[in-house]
Amino acid sequence: MSSTILITGASQGIGKQTALLFARKGYNLVLAARRPEILEAAAQEIKNLGNNNDVLTVSCDVRDPEQVKTLVDKALAHFGTIDVLVNNAGIFATGTVEDFSLDDWHQIIDTNLWGYIHTINALLPHFLERGKGTIVNLSSIGGKVPTPYMAAYCTSKFAVTGLTEALQAELKPKGIQVCGIYPNLIASSLLERAIFRGKDEEDMRKRREQLGQITNVPVVEKPKDVANAIWDAVSNQKSEVMVGSANVSQGLYRLLPGFVQWASRQALKNKDA
Repeated sequence: MSSTILITGASQGIGKQTALLFARKGYNLVLAARRPEILEAAAQEIKNLGNNNDVLTVSCDVRDPEQVKTLVDKALAHFGTIDVLVNNAGIFATGTVEDFSLDDWHQIIDTNLWGYIHTINALLPHFLERGKGTIVNLSSIGGKVPTPYMAAYCTSKFAVTGLTEALQAELKPKGIQVCGIYPNLIASSLLERAIFRGKDEEDMRKRREQLGQITNVPVVEKPKDVANAIWDAVSNQKSEVMVGSANVSQGLYRLLPGFVQWASRQALKNKDA
């Protein structure tokens, strides 16, 4: 009997590449995202692999616990069991902290943190009843290294790191594996959904261009690299996987925290005084 994986944010980027990889490994898939037309296109790409994977798509905004409950109920009704949960739906944000509104903070934390809590809360009783299961939380190097001009984003990702590590400590004896994945910035579609704030329109435009330039550098990791890290975590039951250059970023910060923060400020301050 094939195992089943549930992936949030599955319509593009890391989520889509993870779905394609696990489909090639023989998994059945539950794909969740907010935009049904893009989600269905991703599902069709999986079906075109010709591996006869069973693919269920569910339109879902992970910020809404009722939608998440419906997602899990539909998945269990269709497949009977779920073996792996990949929390991936997220939003990137950068800019001067004083220019972020409370609505911005809620959007970022409600997506990046509460979205994970909602899926875990809905699916955990099933894992506990079975005495097994795997939870994979996509964090970020921003959940390990505090970065200026990313206060809201780092807040959400440091919280995901704490959530992941606390769950590991509690759930491992109960047969449930929990893993955190820590990539650097990824060359993906994150620009489409990212939040940029600044001193004025020019400052916000510069920040968007800056992020685009960084993600277009050839050595920057791709969504497939993160998908491979997720497969490594699930198949080898790892508690943490640092993706590519994130190892360098973490190592530098441990050795020279003051320098790393100074260099980041100089690189990212733009029009900030």
